[in-house]
Amino acid sequence: MAKRVQLVLNQDISKLGKSGDLVEVAPGYARNYLIPQKLAIHATPGILKQVERRREQERQRQLELKQQADEQKAAIEKVGSLTIPKQVGENEAIFGTITAQDVADAIKAATGQEVDRRGITIPDINHLGTYQAEIKLFSEVTAQIDIQVVAS
Repeated sequence: MAKRVQLVLNQDISKLGKSGDLVEVAPGYARNYLIPQKLAIHATPGILKQVERRREQERQRQLELKQQADEQKAAIEKVGSLTIPKQVGENEAIFGTITAQDVADAIKAATGQEVDRRGITIPDINHLGTYQAEIKLFSEVTAQIDIQVVAS
């Protein structure tokens, strides 16, 4: 049986690893598929140093992003609550609904912070009142904010 070959992945490959990972694969898989497709390269000491340097840079970048998300969370939670005016019909029911984009626009107006609407989780809002929204700013950073829906 032939021995395994160590490679460093250039791209994410499902069921094998992520970019920059050191993996051991069968020689035929490496020779016939991974290396010709430029999905991986042979692991040499120089390549391993480059991979380690890239990992460190990525870790630093992730720390900076987390720090920015913490600052953004503090700015959002400092506001406390947002007021969103909507047209009202019978029984305090609003016309339409409050969307994540409405919340993102209200946050931008109140704090000047850009928030991705896809990270905002809100309940179904169909009536006047106060609701709780959760805003995911980073993988471990989420902010809570109250939304007051009032008649315009």
